[in-house]
Amino acid sequence: MAKIDSTANNKEMSVEQKLKALYDLQKASSDIDKIRTLRGELPLEVQDLEDEIEGLETRIGNFEGEIKKLNDAILSKKNEIKEATLLIKKYEAQQMNVRNNREFDSLSKEIEFQKLEIELCEKRIKEYTAENKSKKELVGSSKTLLEERKVDLNAKKGELNEIVGETQVEEERLIAKAEKIGNSIPERLHTAFNRIRMNARNGLAVVCVDRDACGGCFNKIPPQRQLDIRSRKKIIVCEYCGRILVDDEIGVE
Repeated sequence: MAKIDSTANNKEMSVEQKLKALYDLQKASSDIDKIRTLRGELPLEVQDLEDEIEGLETRIGNFEGEIKKLNDAILSKKNEIKEATLLIKKYEAQQMNVRNNREFDSLSKEIEFQKLEIELCEKRIKEYTAENKSKKELVGSSKTLLEERKVDLNAKKGELNEIVGETQVEEERLIAKAEKIGNSIPERLHTAFNRIRMNARNGLAVVCVDRDACGGCFNKIPPQRQLDIRSRKKIIVCEYCGRILVDDEIGVE
């Protein structure tokens, strides 16, 4: 049967005292776990909502920047149309005073070119206007979703703050108690406790013998080993799951 060396650093504590301290440390740690379980996934949900809100605000900002660029592009194309229209009028006026067909044809080509420019600008304006409309719809839906997420965040924060408010004092008391107990036992033993607790289901590093079985993995413990556990002369761990074993009366003394 595996054992944890309990002889090293703290001669003032008997093995029985160490076992009692480990049991009390486990109880305080389990009570802290219960408080944190009560909060459940709320802290993560709050963080997720905050991240989503930040993403939506960035998205809206990007869309609004794109809308401004599209508006500027539409205005620019309208100005180009005005300039092309003025040129057409100018060239048509010049056609009235040409001296030959070559000059007339040259002006006609310029007029035709400006008309094509106007058609191209109008096509671009239609494209930009459609894209602009789509972006505005996305901004609208994003703002609606943003407001919904802000409402959700406020509700989750309120719920979390209420739970924290109800449990914070007790949690701080238990954390202080666990730290005090942890400091009272040898460092090597405390490290072993933390390692077992980290790897054990439900964070149970110390368990009682219950109905002749390990209270963690429920494997049967031989009668002689149970006597050794009840004698509290050495620290014994379960050979199946590695948890520290104590008798069921240690918590009532």
